[in-house]
Amino acid sequence: MRIDFQLGRPASDARIVVAMSGGVDSSVTAALAAKTGAEVIGVTLQLYDHGEAARRSGACCAGQDIYDAKTVADRLGIAHYVLDYESRFREGVIDRFVEEYARGRTPVPCASCNQGVKFVDLVAFARELGADCLATGHYVRRVFNGDRVELQKGADPRRDQSYFLYGTTREQLEFLRFPLGELPKDEVRRIAAELQLEVAAKPDSQDICFVPDGDYATLVKRVRPETEAPGEIVDLAGRVLGRHRGVVHFTVGQRRGIEIGGQKEPLYVIRIDPEQARIVVGPRRALAVEAMRIADWNWLAEDQCEVSVKVRSLAPAVTATRDGEWIRFAKPEFGVAPGQAAVLYDGTRLLGGGTIAETEAAREVMMDAAAA
Repeated sequence: MRIDFQLGRPASDARIVVAMSGGVDSSVTAALAAKTGAEVIGVTLQLYDHGEAARRSGACCAGQDIYDAKTVADRLGIAHYVLDYESRFREGVIDRFVEEYARGRTPVPCASCNQGVKFVDLVAFARELGADCLATGHYVRRVFNGDRVELQKGADPRRDQSYFLYGTTREQLEFLRFPLGELPKDEVRRIAAELQLEVAAKPDSQDICFVPDGDYATLVKRVRPETEAPGEIVDLAGRVLGRHRGVVHFTVGQRRGIEIGGQKEPLYVIRIDPEQARIVVGPRRALAVEAMRIADWNWLAEDQCEVSVKVRSLAPAVTATRDGEWIRFAKPEFGVAPGQAAVLYDGTRLLGGGTIAETEAAREVMMDAAAA
């Protein structure tokens, strides 16, 4: 299979830099780049101390993954570099993740990583190498619409990663290539097996890469021990219902771990007040949100007002209206929390997005929940 990398000149005269995480997606991306006949250079980021990283499995940019990326590069006969970005990753992604959780917010570290080390720094490095483009294994599409370049959802809806790339700028989009955007995952694995790449059957990473086994609370407590302080659990009217073992163990919308019985309805975390070490709980309908204010916008489109929006990567996009910094849902939405990314679409086209700064509860629903 040959993919058009839209190099703008003969491939034999071009240079493609490929971001190689050690997984099957980026490995096939490198293989497809090599098939063009261009000079291909693979680059892998080391984001952890190597001794610690080598003991982790299922996490990108760890010790085994660096080895796998090099092995694939050797098989393809391409150059391969490893860049030590440990301190940059800690400052731009891990520290930000911890601070957001300490503030009672729900961060999206994969988006922060893409907006920082993976695109800003890697794009700069690729340009220093004189590359014509930087190719990645993301399942999104770079589409020309007249003289305009658009970022669109991946053709395989099960694998679409556009939610995490809302921070991609127009300038970056001109330089980036996403050769897997039109392919289903099964086809990518088939290509890897056909080329006898060692990672053909390698499992996909599941958890946040720097949080082993999904235990983010341990990381947050180590850096911000005050988040483990016990405190009150109160209802929407401020009545104390019980005690909790630390705000670090809770996120908005969570049901498990509240451990308060004798209620008419199951309780969910509605708000977190880290300064008072207080958790506010209520029935599920109290989680209904009718609007949200978005901060740190990145906008790729025109001035669209009628949009669809996703507030979680796996959630379906829902109808909404953009009004300045505010997004107003056509009907109340659940699972919306400060710190999450809000990503806007027009059909399959990614328009832009930002971070949810605050939410506005559905008024009638909240009044009903408070009176219950």
